[in-house]
Amino acid sequence: MGALARRVRARLRVPALRQGHRTMGVSRTSFEIRAAGRRLHAERIEPQPADPGAGGPPLVFLHEGLGSVGQWRDFPARLSEKTGLPSLVYDRWGYGDSEAFTLPRGTGYLHDEALTGLPAVLDAFGIGKAILVGHSDGGSIALIFASKHPERVCAVITEAAHVFVEDVTLQGIREAVEVYASTDLKKRLARYHGDKTDLVFRGWAETWLSPAFRGWNIEEYLPGVRCPVLIIQGIDDRYGTAAQVRAIERQVSGPSEALLLRCGHIPHAEARDEVLEAMAGFISQVTAGAPKISGQ
Repeated sequence: MGALARRVRARLRVPALRQGHRTMGVSRTSFEIRAAGRRLHAERIEPQPADPGAGGPPLVFLHEGLGSVGQWRDFPARLSEKTGLPSLVYDRWGYGDSEAFTLPRGTGYLHDEALTGLPAVLDAFGIGKAILVGHSDGGSIALIFASKHPERVCAVITEAAHVFVEDVTLQGIREAVEVYASTDLKKRLARYHGDKTDLVFRGWAETWLSPAFRGWNIEEYLPGVRCPVLIIQGIDDRYGTAAQVRAIERQVSGPSEALLLRCGHIPHAEARDEVLEAMAGFISQVTAGAPKISGQ
């Protein structure tokens, strides 16, 4: 197991950058694309001033099961600034400002995103090879994609990724359903998902709690992951345990490092400084020996 950090960080609530706004040495631009036949919202982050000779792989951020571009807040911008690499952040089909999906969702929706959605997004942006940063569902998508398309992935960073279903995951989702029905959680999620909020929440909760999803497991893909992997997990995560970390670390073929933090399900918000430093250091090691990449 890798480094173990036990310091607690309060969640920082820093407003997200506005379209075209420049601060902290980055610019951020919003636009729409079509990928796999869907209209998707995306944002491109560029370090400023731009370094024409940098040529490093872009960072591609993959959000969680209730997430969106906006819910990353300014973390992608901070990581881009720290690493000097451009970033792509996008709302997957059904989330944020992207086109709505329909219910019910199939149990293979994460496979669909990894094997159809993500390749189409990378193609739309002309990205040949990237560093994937995936949170929760996004981490699972990143691992599947890296296994099936190793030539397109320099490295994978996961936060709270799942590779199988745990009892604690299902219990956490059941509790979230109660919170959604009895608090202002729907209102808070609607800031990001608008009139799609019920679809987003039901698509997540109903799929994971369905009997057909209980046997969901992507461990068979892990040996195909040959790139470096940084595995980040909160010790107090209500949706997963360190068993996920051990499974990933034990079965991937490439070099891996695990980082356990005393936080919950959103390490990049709840243990912000540790996560930023860990990701930046890992990316620095990955890119140190990597050839320059043009046309990204």
